[in-house]
Amino acid sequence: MRYIIIDGLDGSGKDTQANLIREKYLLKGEHVVLRTHPADDNRYGIKAKKALLGRAKINHIQASMYYALDVIRSVRLYSKKGETIIMVRYLMGVAYLPFPIAKLLYTFFSFVLPTSNYMFFLDVEPDELLNRLLKRNEHEMFENLNDLVKVRGKALELAKDWHIIHTGNSVEHTKFEINKILDNLDKENSRKTTE
Repeated sequence: MRYIIIDGLDGSGKDTQANLIREKYLLKGEHVVLRTHPADDNRYGIKAKKALLGRAKINHIQASMYYALDVIRSVRLYSKKGETIIMVRYLMGVAYLPFPIAKLLYTFFSFVLPTSNYMFFLDVEPDELLNRLLKRNEHEMFENLNDLVKVRGKALELAKDWHIIHTGNSVEHTKFEINKILDNLDKENSRKTTE
């Protein structure tokens, strides 16, 4: 099974690239499961999204708690239901917390939740992210330049062993960069299974 994780800050292109990856493997005839968090098909995802739209300090804690429960639920329900599993917004939700707590929770969740060589962090400069986010109708609590700079710094520190893809270029350029890595990983995994 191929376990692909697409993470990054809001506005980095996660859903766009996850759908392109999904299409890539569907065209190969594979069964693909795509899960995006927070999901709107369960109470944890709905409560996480509601908390993200709030402004109070308690909303930070609630958003992180419900977000984690939403991800855990997805792993339990979907991780054995396809040849390719794509999880969007998976581990980096912890980057919205103070760094010592974020690092501790990231380590814990990395141990408890499935990880793989197929982990991508989509990175964009904060000012570009803010421009993208301001075009949306909904605004979450961390969507200001100061918070984006802080959260991005924490996320990049946590994701230092991931494939970091800069998504400030075109969608096609980002797709090309991701596909190059996916193809290399697939070849490597295929070679290992035939040995």
